[in-house]
Amino acid sequence: MRVVLGVTGGIAAYKAAYVLRLLREAGHRVRVVPTEAALRMVGRPTWEALSGEPVRTDVFDDAEHVDHVALGRGADLVVVAPATADLLARAAAGLADDLLTATLLTVTCPVLLAPAMHTEMWLHPATQANVATLRARGVTVLDPDSGRLTGTDSGPGRLPEPAAIVSAALALVGTGPVTDLAGCTVVVSAGGTREPLDPVRFLGNRSSGRQGIALALAAARRGARVTLVAANVEAALLPAHPGVAVERVETTAELREAVRSAAAGADVVVMAAAVADFRPAATSGHKIKKTADATPDPIVLVQNPDILAELATHRLRAGQVVVGFAAETGDADADALAHGRAKARRKGADLLAVNEVGAGLGFGDVPNAVTILDADGEVVARAQGSKDDVADGLWDAVTARRRAATTIDR
Repeated sequence: MRVVLGVTGGIAAYKAAYVLRLLREAGHRVRVVPTEAALRMVGRPTWEALSGEPVRTDVFDDAEHVDHVALGRGADLVVVAPATADLLARAAAGLADDLLTATLLTVTCPVLLAPAMHTEMWLHPATQANVATLRARGVTVLDPDSGRLTGTDSGPGRLPEPAAIVSAALALVGTGPVTDLAGCTVVVSAGGTREPLDPVRFLGNRSSGRQGIALALAAARRGARVTLVAANVEAALLPAHPGVAVERVETTAELREAVRSAAAGADVVVMAAAVADFRPAATSGHKIKKTADATPDPIVLVQNPDILAELATHRLRAGQVVVGFAAETGDADADALAHGRAKARRKGADLLAVNEVGAGLGFGDVPNAVTILDADGEVVARAQGSKDDVADGLWDAVTARRRAATTIDR
């Protein structure tokens, strides 16, 4: 397959080299078309050495071959990564002031743009209008990831990972992964609930919501319509993806109501949020004061509803698959997996992902590893690596479960 890889002058231009490598390793011929600004980030010799093809930026280069027309007519796929705010604006306006934008006006093949820019630029109404225009014309514009940007800034605007860009691009021409969740409605909970003690204090946990967000985005990439119920997740981490609707909550009671409402129409429910098992029996209406001569009253706790067990016991839709997460540690009685097996049998969910937390695994911006159990506590799959790797591993297990159920029904 003949691929045109456009590269613009964003700081993430160096990541396009990894996109190029992945496309070449998949057996495709790749012609890199950088902008002049991109060559200030990564030089022409790098692109020519990695692609094995000549690199030009201007329509007047090799003019006798009318390169922009030849490239457009000969391409089976066009990928632009990174696509800056400037490129999105020029493409939406139909400008053709360099070889890349001129090529974009001549192609009839699928086009994928992977934006990368600062958060303010991505969220600006002009950029959002340009993205809407391009999507209306049939161009696939990915949503940027949320995360670390230039310097200390963080938020939506980060270039998606090269592997995700290549997978999405190849899916457009039928050579990428199958969208096995197409037409599926999914609910994912993420983050950690907080139970207020007084107006300034709460009982909570260490969950950042990153694994749940990765699950929601992976499901959307695989074709699902997703509702993400986010409990106390940093705004900068929340996805801006057209396939993911976000509902923010704080307490366990609020999360329960939101999940149950969304789950009434869902094919799959994944409870990845760390839900507080207990809440204070009473909440003070004012800040509890510390005094030198007084011992604070004991905090009386009451048990919260077991949302996962409720969903597993009383399915809100026929054929619904219910998945839980169990963050576990070993103790004097048993190891983390043994505790997970007991929990799987107790909860009754179709699948339970057991992850041992601590020692650089689990909560936060660290790798993860899960053992996926069925309702009898038997191991059906394992997944480890980045949060995205674990998300894909879990969805592989879910789709396998759904296929098996369909086969049995037949």
